[in-house]
Amino acid sequence: MPDRLPAMLPFLRANAAFLAAGALLTFTSSWGQTFFISVFAGEIREEFGLSHGAWGTIYAAGTFASAVAMIWAGQATDILRVRALSLIVLPLFAAACLAMAGATAAWMLVPVVFLLRFCGQGMASHIATVAMARWFVATRGRALSVASVGFALGEATLPVAFVAAMTVVDWRWLWVLVAVLILSTLPVLGRLLALERTPQAEAEENQAHGMDGRHWRRAEVLRHWLFWAMVPFLLGPAAFSTAFFFHQVHFAETKALIHLGLVALFPVFTGAAVASMLLSGFLIDRFGTARLMPLAQAPMVAAFLVLSAAAGAWGVALGMILMALTVGANHTLPSAFWAEFYGTRHIGAVKAMAAAVMVFGTAVGPILTGTLIDAGLSFDEQMIGIAGWFLLACACTGLAISRAAPLLPARA
Repeated sequence: MPDRLPAMLPFLRANAAFLAAGALLTFTSSWGQTFFISVFAGEIREEFGLSHGAWGTIYAAGTFASAVAMIWAGQATDILRVRALSLIVLPLFAAACLAMAGATAAWMLVPVVFLLRFCGQGMASHIATVAMARWFVATRGRALSVASVGFALGEATLPVAFVAAMTVVDWRWLWVLVAVLILSTLPVLGRLLALERTPQAEAEENQAHGMDGRHWRRAEVLRHWLFWAMVPFLLGPAAFSTAFFFHQVHFAETKALIHLGLVALFPVFTGAAVASMLLSGFLIDRFGTARLMPLAQAPMVAAFLVLSAAAGAWGVALGMILMALTVGANHTLPSAFWAEFYGTRHIGAVKAMAAAVMVFGTAVGPILTGTLIDAGLSFDEQMIGIAGWFLLACACTGLAISRAAPLLPARA
């Protein structure tokens, strides 16, 4: 690693407050992520008499609405401080959790899922990653990887803890507990970000130009071919890793595993994801995103082929490790990619569009796979086609970036 890039421990010490705030926000986003909501899938379907497809449709409707809302709301990160946005988003997030606890009819699940997905998987994670991409330039990859540890910590601990808790506590009361935990993060964030400046001030000091040596506005990005060429890359992990966690109860049944047995493998997934996340952060700072993006989803091809053929816990664990290699890198690479190729001045608005595509993917994945499950095609039988999608995404990304990379400014 070149001398100009600081060692990890001094970097952590010098930026502890901002990195901790990012990690706290990504962890808090867990309550609105599919891996957590899907823990309650069995109870929700039983409570409201829903099939896999019906629950998938409700989940997709709420998630799709959150994707649309992200297009507008995501721009706020270019104007408001993180702590100011948190005072808006997190209380709304807590209210959504209380609404889930009090839901009495299936139709109520649509607005509840919308708020959970918009506040958690949408805004909480968006605020954190945009802040890292803006606050850090030479060390952007490492900042994103450290902040993204919150995602991994949530994936590793929350499903196991809450599946076990449901054996002794009613699932509705657990959502009340989540609301309390979300609200408890507000004073902590306020203290960590006491010295935070406005996004405009940060942008003026930490300029990082994109292609053609300029900062791209969102309207320009949407008219540019590279954004649309990246859509398969954005959709794939969002749709199909979400589908995997969403249908975890069904998948465990097809593999003759008890649900808790499958959930017990999640820490293995998280360990591999954290390793991939941290490694990708260093590689981004060393090589840039252009060399890394075409390779990032190759492990997904192997992951879904292995998961399809797996006959027991060991095979499922191997497939989850392979999936985690892409999922971990996906927490850092895309955010760094948008900043590197389109500049940082309008990064909130640009990344909001990418986030909307990914959130849309999380809506499509469960409803598509759930409908096929209801039609008699089990999820593990669908996985060969899913592997084919990731092959297509790798090829499309490689071709697009090979054309766009020469337009980048020379790396310092």
